[in-house]
Amino acid sequence: MALVRLVDYLDWRCRTARNAWRIRSHQIASGQVMGGSGRVTLNDVAAASGVSRATVSFVLNDDPRQTISVATRERVRQAARELGYVPHGIARALREGASRVVVLNIDWGLEGNYSHSFIRGLDGELAAHDHVLLVHHGHHSPRSTQQVLDAITPRAVIRFAEPYLTGHELDDRGGGWKDGLAAHAALQIRHLAERGHACVALALPDAETPLADVRLRFAARTAEHLGLPAPVPFVVPRPRTAGARAIEELRTTHPDVTAVAAFNDDVALRTLTAVHDLGLTVPGDLAVIGYDDTEYGALITPALTTVHIDAEAHGRLAARAALGLDTTGLEPVPARVIVRDSV
Repeated sequence: MALVRLVDYLDWRCRTARNAWRIRSHQIASGQVMGGSGRVTLNDVAAASGVSRATVSFVLNDDPRQTISVATRERVRQAARELGYVPHGIARALREGASRVVVLNIDWGLEGNYSHSFIRGLDGELAAHDHVLLVHHGHHSPRSTQQVLDAITPRAVIRFAEPYLTGHELDDRGGGWKDGLAAHAALQIRHLAERGHACVALALPDAETPLADVRLRFAARTAEHLGLPAPVPFVVPRPRTAGARAIEELRTTHPDVTAVAAFNDDVALRTLTAVHDLGLTVPGDLAVIGYDDTEYGALITPALTTVHIDAEAHGRLAARAALGLDTTGLEPVPARVIVRDSV
């Protein structure tokens, strides 16, 4: 019996290959294929696999409502592979009312480790559901967004960090003070307070970012809740010498500051370098805590204490929400402080 099944299988593969070769030859002879740019259709796959066009559509779209044998499904998929069939995105968009593209708008000044991890999770989850991610960087006006909508009819458009850009900071998917930006910013201030630092500064980047004011508000509210004065905001600019001057000025104007909570790890690393250039020590003269847990923080001496956020899970949640899918089982791991040597 095993030999009979093997012979039947080989016979089927030969017939499928012959049909695929015959269809491809016809396409080339009739000018349908020009330098590999011709499109194989569902009809071609149907002819090669010996089934109806409807059956091919059901198989390739993995329609759960149709009862099709495993052998037939494999025959159709094999024919599609050998013919090089690629779904026609425009036709599918017309049929479904939208393309299988999800657009992420991300404004300048918001890129960082969190956004990179968020995009990785968003892209991975969309791919798992047969969708494609298009990342659109830069300033986004209503007109530019409409141009994207008109050009590709995306399934959804997501604006990165939208709650913080529209004044609804506590409406983020993390729940604000539960596991959103508010809670993550509070981790920095609380960690420093637990280590005896009563007066803290908040180091900001020199590049303009819409999240700076939001972070300041969250840090101030956390300090108030802990009975501490509001963190002192200051900018740590580039180049290196300018950063050192900024730290020197901070220590001159606010000698009671004993710790710095940085906007992100990049700013924290600039702060560490500036403290070193001034002949001071970390954490002896000034403690420093980062935010966003980049790989470089663990490589510097002293190693950087920072806040780790499960941004990839946030991206997967955003993907499911955009597609209208159940988000059960995608609960992010709560943010936490990675304790190293700088605090």
